[in-house]
Order: sequence, then C-alpha cells, then structure tokens
Amino acid sequence: MRITSAEFVISNQEVSKCPQHKMPEYAFIGRSNVGKSSLINMLVERKQLAKTSGKPGKTRLINHFLINSNWYLVDLPGYGYAKVSKSSKKIFQKFITNYFEKRKQLVSAFVLIDIRHKPQPIDLEFLTWLGENHIPFGLVFTKADKLKVGEIRSAVEAYQDELLQTWEACPPHFVTSASDGRGRDDLLAYIDQINQTLF
Repeated sequence: MRITSAEFVISNQEVSKCPQHKMPEYAFIGRSNVGKSSLINMLVERKQLAKTSGKPGKTRLINHFLINSNWYLVDLPGYGYAKVSKSSKKIFQKFITNYFEKRKQLVSAFVLIDIRHKPQPIDLEFLTWLGENHIPFGLVFTKADKLKVGEIRSAVEAYQDELLQTWEACPPHFVTSASDGRGRDDLLAYIDQINQTLF
C-alpha cells in the first residue's frame, strides 16, 4: 500500500463523538512506553502526525487520522506506567473499553509490544480481554532494531508460547522498527488486504 495522504481529523473521549462514516478503522494501542507514536509516524511517513514525547502516556484521547481518504488509523491511549492519577487512568480505561465494545467501524486492533521485554502480564491480560470480546487483533512488535535476529525470533516465540497455552492459534504478528522502517510494508499490506475484502 502506498500512503498518499494522512490527515488528523479529531480527538475526543467519547465514542459517540467519533467520526460518523462507514470506512474501516484500525486501532493502535499498547503500553504507554512502547513507541506507538513513532510507529504511526513511520507507517504514514510523516514525522509529526502523531505527537511523540519523552514522557510515557502522552496520548490521552481517541485520535482519528484519515489515511488515503478511505480508512482510518485510530491512535488510542497507552495502558500501564503512565504517570497519571488513578481517577484519570480509570477514565482512560473506560473510553478505551467503550471504543472497542461499541465502535462498529473497527475492523482490527493492533497491540504494540516492546520486543525487548519478556511477555508482561499487563499485555497478556489485555490480549485475553480482546479475545474474550471477539475483537480481531494483530501483534506489532516494536523496537526490533535493538535486538539481533536470533533474539527477535526468541522474543516472538516466547509470546506465541504464552498465548498457545490458552489459545487455539496465534494472531498475526509483525516485527517492526520505527528507526529503520522494518515491518512497514508487511503491516500496510495486511491492512490493504483486509480493505480489499471490504470495498
């Protein structure tokens, strides 16, 4: 897929105020220090489309970006480790949950995982919640430039082994790096493949 246009549309905390359209949406979510904004900017080849920050938890709203005028990339707040109050965190979790449960335009979620770390309970719990709620998703491993080829393979297999303890099959996965661009073509091709079945 070639990205010809990428534009910010709206930010909000209420699913009811999300754009009213019939185009497919792909939601990106992960822990608040996983490099989500950098990955989004790499995918669309725009340095500042999604705001990056040295402080985890920068994204605190549902952010809609219209891509190629025919699908939406949705940037959701990260979970875990964000330095916010417990009351604020509850608000985040509520509208994230509402988005996944109520947004009919959602086609697939992409859960970002820092490939440098062993499977974390907070990530596994979220993946389980998506599965229990029948929400399609793919795993996007980030920061692959930090590891060697063998280490990348071992990290991916560690997650697959964890999931296969309770799942019949593993979701699709992508190994990416915002620094060197790896995984970009594969991830966009996957989105394009799904779009081709919808239009």
